[in-house]
Amino acid sequence: MKVSGKGKKYDCILGVSGGTDSSYLAYWAKQQGLRPLVVHFDNGWNSELAVKNIQSICDKLGFELFTLIINWEEFKQLQLAYLKAGVIDIEVLTDHAIMATIYEIARKQKIRYTLSGFNYATEAIMPVGWTHEKKDFRNIKDINKQYGKLKIKQFPHVNFLKKFYIHYLTKFESIPVLNYINYNKEKAKEILINELGWRDYGGKHYESTFTKFYQAYILPKKFGVDKRIAHLSNLICSGQITKEAAYKELEEPLYSPNELKSDKEYVAKKFDLTVEEFDKIMEYPPRSHFDFKTENDLWNSYFNMIKRVKFWKRVKVK
Repeated sequence: MKVSGKGKKYDCILGVSGGTDSSYLAYWAKQQGLRPLVVHFDNGWNSELAVKNIQSICDKLGFELFTLIINWEEFKQLQLAYLKAGVIDIEVLTDHAIMATIYEIARKQKIRYTLSGFNYATEAIMPVGWTHEKKDFRNIKDINKQYGKLKIKQFPHVNFLKKFYIHYLTKFESIPVLNYINYNKEKAKEILINELGWRDYGGKHYESTFTKFYQAYILPKKFGVDKRIAHLSNLICSGQITKEAAYKELEEPLYSPNELKSDKEYVAKKFDLTVEEFDKIMEYPPRSHFDFKTENDLWNSYFNMIKRVKFWKRVKVK
């Protein structure tokens, strides 16, 4: 990365949410002498604490922060379309837009690398049915076509052909740095708190008000899913907590009654709905993402082709 960034203002891009993983990655980058352009995607749901954490990290590490603020009306209608469609992974919208934003900035700035906070130590375990492929723009378009009110105009997106071009022709790389170091979540938090003035949110991805509400209310209420089971299982497998500690945490309620009431009122108001209208949407039957058009077949065909090419190369060598 340093060689690639020689003579340039930045040698990599780092997307930050204010959460533990991306915040620690910023700290790590500083220790390594890297010069990342720190990018934050504001989808309208940032908690005040997340904003403070991000700014504190950038100020103390001396990194430049670029914040993209989404067109809220368009994004709001996309999220409402997903809620009405009854599909499980509403967070696809944010994750896809972050990915597309980073690609576009990398293209404009001619940066080849981005640092990824994904890591096997804390977030690799997740049942397939609990999420959907983040890069699937065809799925986003079809859900919006059937349940949305606005055409997609400003929402950052990338389709199959563009992603193929970016990754396999321009050689753009996403580096999961945390997989190459001894990453411990609690130790990372201690460093962030003591050295960067970072404050904890009390839950994974709770830096976003909507993500907190989605994971702690929508998922268990509508889909019978408690993501803590997957997150805690991951920490058990990486030796960071015991089963006993995980069971104890699962005994804690996801929401206190007063906090749930407050957050539901806030979310409904943000969507320009009454609480009663929101509750009615929650009663819509759950549906699979595969009830809608997807890019899944395209990617499967591509990966199968790659496997065949590699196979025949091996045969030829022999």
